[in-house]
Amino acid sequence: MKKKIIIIGGGLSGLYLGYKLKKEGFSIHILEANTRIGGRIFTKNSNHTKVELGATWLWRYNESLINLCAALQISLYEQNMTGDALYEAVNTTIPERFQLPRHQEISYRVVGGTATILEKLSQDFSGDELQLNEKVVRIDANKNSVDVLTENATFTADLVISTLPPQLLVNTVAFSAPLDANLLEIANNTHTWMKDSIKFALVYKTPFWKEKGLSGVGFSNVGPFTELYDHSDFENTHFALMGFLNAGLANESKAYREENIRAQLFKFFGEAGKNYLSYEEKVWSQESLLHSATPSFLNPHANNGHPVYQQEYLKGKFIIAGSETSPSYGGYMEGAIYRGNQIVEQLKHKFE
Repeated sequence: MKKKIIIIGGGLSGLYLGYKLKKEGFSIHILEANTRIGGRIFTKNSNHTKVELGATWLWRYNESLINLCAALQISLYEQNMTGDALYEAVNTTIPERFQLPRHQEISYRVVGGTATILEKLSQDFSGDELQLNEKVVRIDANKNSVDVLTENATFTADLVISTLPPQLLVNTVAFSAPLDANLLEIANNTHTWMKDSIKFALVYKTPFWKEKGLSGVGFSNVGPFTELYDHSDFENTHFALMGFLNAGLANESKAYREENIRAQLFKFFGEAGKNYLSYEEKVWSQESLLHSATPSFLNPHANNGHPVYQQEYLKGKFIIAGSETSPSYGGYMEGAIYRGNQIVEQLKHKFE
């Protein structure tokens, strides 16, 4: 009989595990709490232009992810960095223009948007294999199986894999048997990548910055945006700028953030900067399905890939996966794929 595996989370980690394990002959069931797949990959269509409000780039050394894109026949293209950049040191001066360093590390984007990876991974899943709106609240280990309880139903499997960020997992899911105290300690002190980020995007009718000899790249010490990049598509038919806002603006209103961005865009680009067609943003700290509130500050990537995540729990019926658990590139898309490959090999040997 096929071993049945329940995967908690329909982000990149969960979809990749489902895709790979299904190919290996396992029976898979992915439970996603949200109304959409993708987790921290969030490609939004704004004014007929796809903008990334989540994971965006990969690099040549992300071998696992690059190999996956090749296998799925997904094309990549270089992030545009042609032209000068702008730097704002203090509020009282106009941004300085400078040349970007030559021979810098090339960042790549996904043709059609990062969500293309999700679409390719999930295209052959049935309605039973991938279910949305199923928030897991409890995991009960039995003698020969394990039950996963959501707010709506109960599912039974031979083994469960969680791809939730570890801190979210241990604070939102109850267990019939207490988890290891060391695991709880490490999980509560594991940084969840992107939870502190605010991403925004502006769609324009034309790439006016290129006409000024600018790359679209901007940096600021004073904000509201701290980084800015050209976000035009591969075909160069839709044009946008995308960047990061100061995390301290998370508790302000969207209207307040946009108003302040408009003022900063005028300083950087003049009137053309303010003439955007649409504004989008994503305040990841407000995403309850990404992390649970914690009073302590955690350094980026703290405890990512910790050895405690490489163990099995609940007498071999529970595995903790997800990008933060990867010993290589934890927190990034590459980490999600690397850890997924580890687990697939682990389960092939476990059930051979």
